Amino acid sequence: MSFYSRAAPERAERVLEWDGGVSWVAHPEEKGRRASHAIETETGTWLVDPLDATDLDGLLDGRPEVVGVIVCSSWHARDAATLARRHDVAVHVPTWMARVTERVDAPVETYTLAPSDAFRVIPCRPFPGFQEAFLVHGETLVVPDSLVTVDHWLLDDERLGLPAFRRLQPPTQLRGLEPERILVGHGSGVTERAPGALETALSGARRSAPRALVAQAPEMARGLVDAVRG
Repeated sequence: MSFYSRAAPERAERVLEWDGGVSWVAHPEEKGRRASHAIETETGTWLVDPLDATDLDGLLDGRPEVVGVIVCSSWHARDAATLARRHDVAVHVPTWMARVTERVDAPVETYTLAPSDAFRVIPCRPFPGFQEAFLVHGETLVVPDSLVTVDHWLLDDERLGLPAFRRLQPPTQLRGLEPERILVGHGSGVTERAPGALETALSGARRSAPRALVAQAPEMARGLVDAVRG
């Protein structure tokens, strides 16, 4: 099983749907379980960290027209360019985010505060070469890399966890948020008792870091190598 599939688009797995959006995993067989999202706003639908799929038009059918593509991680250029060109819209990237612009063959619009008035962005720049934009829209929180729900990053009975490399420096700027749903870049979103899951993940991160580093080191190395190759 590959960590990140480079195969042609296939049928997506719909992992979450709510009144105002949908999340999908474009390559359900891959271990990294990369998730993408479509979020509806008053001005239209925004695609967030998207991967293409053969049935993506069906997933978007009946929703407002796509008005933009948002990339929320310096490692999530993914199929942003393909989908931006398909819908004749721009890819929106923070001015302070590296790597993305040179990997996107489509119109790019950079922003400092937020891609649209519909969103609030919480910047996260924990390491050189790795930046994230935590996206808030109403009761929805999008965390592209620092929070995950894939099994190989979770410990014990965690519903929401952090990759091992983030547990030593967790995203404490998320503390105090009470979202109805948390969308992640790897795995299915969290909708049940989301604020509690968020607080548990943040409060226990540093304490669990040594055990996570030991348990997850092989998978962490595989994922990094696969990401760099992409």
